[in-house]
Amino acid sequence: MGAIDHSLATLRLFGDDLIPEEITALLGAPPTEACAKGQSITSQKTGNVRIAKTGSWRLRATPREPENLDGQIIEVLDALSKDLRVWRSLSRFEPHFFCGIFMGSSNDGMDLSAKALLALGERGIGLAFDIYDATDD
Repeated sequence: MGAIDHSLATLRLFGDDLIPEEITALLGAPPTEACAKGQSITSQKTGNVRIAKTGSWRLRATPREPENLDGQIIEVLDALSKDLRVWRSLSRFEPHFFCGIFMGSSNDGMDLSAKALLALGERGIGLAFDIYDATDD
């Protein structure tokens, strides 16, 4: 079994009543991207404008090559509030890490440490994965 080529990870919160400035104040760090429901959003790549269907607050970890999802999770959580009461108050926004895992071959593997899993569980943060096979085009 080989090693994963690289990984991307973003902490995401979504909700119709999500106010990005309030999340930033509670968590103690600015997001990479955020918007309120109904806000106009201009794509940096295309210049197209769309209206946000719901509010969002996202904090992206530094991309890692080779993969280090464990380090990315700890990087993001270390930058945010350690107060578990704050995290419980945010549970209605269903916080989760959205993770992109890019395999180097057709049979790669990775691990998450007990420390990262505990930190996620204590805060009520889920994990979502998109896994890309090395043969995907």
